[in-house]
Amino acid sequence: MELKYIPKDIEQKWQRCWEEAASFAVTEDQDKKKYYLLEMFPYPSGRIHMGHVRNYSIGDVVGRFKKMRGFNVLHPMGWDAFGMPAENAAIQNKSHPAKWTHENIDYMRGQLKKMGLSYDWGRELATCDVAYYRWEQKIFLEMLAKGLAYKKTSFVNWCPKCETVLANEQVEDGACWRCDSEVKQKELDQWFFRITDYAEELLEWTFKLPGWPERVLTMQRNWIGKSIGCEIDFPLEGRSESVKVFTTRQDTVFGATFMSLAPEHPLAQQLTTPDRKAEVDAFIEKVKKTDRIKRTADDFEKEGVFTGSYCINPLTKARMPVYLANFVLTDYGTGAVMAVPTHDQRDFEFARKYSLPLQVVIQPEGESLDTASMQAAFTEVGTLVNSGRFDGLKSDAAKEAIADYLEQEGIGKKTVNFRLRDWGISRQRYWGNPIPVIYCENCGVVPVPEQDLPVRLPMDVEFSGEGGSPLAKLDSFVNCTCPTCGKAARRETDTMDTFVESSWYFMRYCCPDFQDGPLDRKRVDYWMSVDQYIGGIEHAVLHLLYARFFTKVLRDLGYVSCDEPFTNLLTQGMVIKDGAKMSKSKGNVVDPNALIERYGADTARLFSLFAAPPEKDLDWSDQGVDGSFRFINRVWKLVHDRLDLVKNAAAPDLATLTAEERTLRRAVHKTIKKVTEDIEERFHFNTAIASIMELLNTLQPADLQTPQYGAVMKEALETTVLLLAPFVPHVSEELWQRLGNTTPLSRTAWPEYDRDAVVDEEVLVVVQVNGKLRTRITVSAETSMEELEKCALANEKVLPFLEGKQVRKVICVPGKLINIVVA
Repeated sequence: MELKYIPKDIEQKWQRCWEEAASFAVTEDQDKKKYYLLEMFPYPSGRIHMGHVRNYSIGDVVGRFKKMRGFNVLHPMGWDAFGMPAENAAIQNKSHPAKWTHENIDYMRGQLKKMGLSYDWGRELATCDVAYYRWEQKIFLEMLAKGLAYKKTSFVNWCPKCETVLANEQVEDGACWRCDSEVKQKELDQWFFRITDYAEELLEWTFKLPGWPERVLTMQRNWIGKSIGCEIDFPLEGRSESVKVFTTRQDTVFGATFMSLAPEHPLAQQLTTPDRKAEVDAFIEKVKKTDRIKRTADDFEKEGVFTGSYCINPLTKARMPVYLANFVLTDYGTGAVMAVPTHDQRDFEFARKYSLPLQVVIQPEGESLDTASMQAAFTEVGTLVNSGRFDGLKSDAAKEAIADYLEQEGIGKKTVNFRLRDWGISRQRYWGNPIPVIYCENCGVVPVPEQDLPVRLPMDVEFSGEGGSPLAKLDSFVNCTCPTCGKAARRETDTMDTFVESSWYFMRYCCPDFQDGPLDRKRVDYWMSVDQYIGGIEHAVLHLLYARFFTKVLRDLGYVSCDEPFTNLLTQGMVIKDGAKMSKSKGNVVDPNALIERYGADTARLFSLFAAPPEKDLDWSDQGVDGSFRFINRVWKLVHDRLDLVKNAAAPDLATLTAEERTLRRAVHKTIKKVTEDIEERFHFNTAIASIMELLNTLQPADLQTPQYGAVMKEALETTVLLLAPFVPHVSEELWQRLGNTTPLSRTAWPEYDRDAVVDEEVLVVVQVNGKLRTRITVSAETSMEELEKCALANEKVLPFLEGKQVRKVICVPGKLINIVVA
């Protein structure tokens, strides 16, 4: 038997065993409690990195632990395989995106298998496979029929380099999240999903997900952005139309002195008088080149232009000039803002810049604002002034009263507004799921009949590198026959945003072989919701909100029963090296392949789990890796050094254990309790591992010459191996086998601690006099409070502090502390 620890041999052996035995393949089992564990699936970029190692090791600990605890664990893996990088790589490498993607998948699958992850590989899927995206097309058509998918002309975020539309979430600091090009505004016909229909429910459920980090829930609430207020109609001077505004501060309406419209507002051009046209057109073009997110930033310079037209304040009857303003967005509220410069900071800055009138209508308690001396807007609550019949009311009361009045007079109404906008899913690129729609001159927009699905992504395309979608240039794809009238028609050449694929993949994992529809409801209802989801904080809005929306849509389409996709969410920290996140651009990447080749997968896993709690950033340390490797070797050596001692040992006879044997066994069972609680309740893998290290320190020098030492040590060694199994599964399986066990660890139960064994026979009690430490005493755990008090008062180190003083009272915390209070 090999006595030297050789990771490569051991890891290959057990990976082969797990695969041959299908150790982690699962089916539905009504007699077992299910546990659905999932890490966010990776994009097949070609290489796993240390972030992957950490993320998947975290998930694997949970999966293996839950399996040993008797749960029916679903732990699948797949590939988020569509997307722009594959097209870019196809252009650079003169390789087809499909070939590039599948080659990367094959390589990364091999890397992940070398890590010994407990995946059910039989459920593997890739979103670029027609077996997956065909069902997404069916879901799209059902959403189209329900009005949840629709097309409209809209200003969109446009990346001129990628020549594609970006969702608001895909614009970072005014740049494309993929290529860092400056994002422009462009008007296009686009397909949308009506996520706003679910805004209220999406918001409501953020208060019913206790297993999610509050930080993520807050980000989602802010993104949904519910506002309760009023819509008010401001009649246009000389015209029959009105400008409709949404405001949450109807208490300030008497202070509205001008109107601000989004440059994209439908009335912007109509309200522009001939003498203002040139200046207005130039301003609109300038705003089109400005990032939408940047336009709303507090420090962004407020600019505008006068249209030449006026509207009327419906309550004051004052004539208000209509401006276009760069900080007003057409897709928030109504795209029009009643400007109250004295009580809104943006309006204040704008009014000062363009010399527009100010009118105070809210006075702070005990002060009197003067427009001539104001240095900033007053935005707090106060008392109404210059507001007609509403003078003297406090702001909150005035909001209700003015809202009622507006409704009575037919010039406004109470309403709720959301910041959340509908999800634009059109992408002008090739490597994505084709939108199953046909355009016919006679019939208009025609859904592809279900029997004609899937609309396959053609493979015979050329990539010029000029941007845009090569689909639009492929006549064999574009030209088709209208399924309604039989005349010549053309296909939609836009493909779906890749976030559509990642919005339901976790459900398809439940039934990847199902051929009669997108989902097998019986199987999906057994597994869903995901009990534990693990991934990066960067997806707090980008992916998680879409997945929540899609789950609710599929529920309403009758495919699933659950309301939410993920019961618990863990957002793991980044891997940091030399003070920065690991990345190729910073030149601080550690290659997991080289790490596994030198130290083994178990060492790579152990270091990434021990160095920091999962939710915190992990600072890379070469010394930490060496330390993890040394620890595994210590465990290996300890087991082999004691093999002869424990080989034929029976279970210990608890009634006849010596004091030394009981102490040793107590350390073992305390460790079981600590590790179990750290994994199950807190995911504090680092402290769990530290407890096992402490146990090892106890076991190594424990060479007792007592009758049952071999029996106690056998229990201790087997327990150590069992506790290590989720963290370092390969070496644990090997040691378990060498200890004489024939059932693999993957089918062995997690150890239970003996409640009697973890009770201390003796405890160390702190003794204080007037709150100051004077000594510590060791007493039996069964010592009563009265006996403990006597021992403390008679202690030779305490007596000098009591001499000549009156003991007023003795405060006793059993098993921990005695505080003697003296005069």
